[in-house]
Amino acid sequence: MDEALKENIYGALEQVIDPELGIDIVNLGLVYDVDLDESGTAKITMTLTSMGCPLAPVIVDQVTAALADIPEVKQTEVDIVWTPPWTKDKMSRYAKIALGVT
Repeated sequence: MDEALKENIYGALEQVIDPELGIDIVNLGLVYDVDLDESGTAKITMTLTSMGCPLAPVIVDQVTAALADIPEVKQTEVDIVWTPPWTKDKMSRYAKIALGVT
């Protein structure tokens, strides 16, 4: 996958807002990796802020919807992982400022 397409995918994922925190999943540092195979399947490796997150299905649906407008993406697979665990250190400077995290 070329860098422009990867940036396009990350840009689309910035439209997915964590419903509890009100910040997108990219700036929260929840997206660990994106990949697109030859058949057009986008694999998004990500985590959530907590293991028991009741909104996981909503976020997965929003990821799929966000990538649907990218012509190269024919299908989306979201792999929720817990290693490495998410911490506030993974957040972008923007997210930290927006949430008042130091």
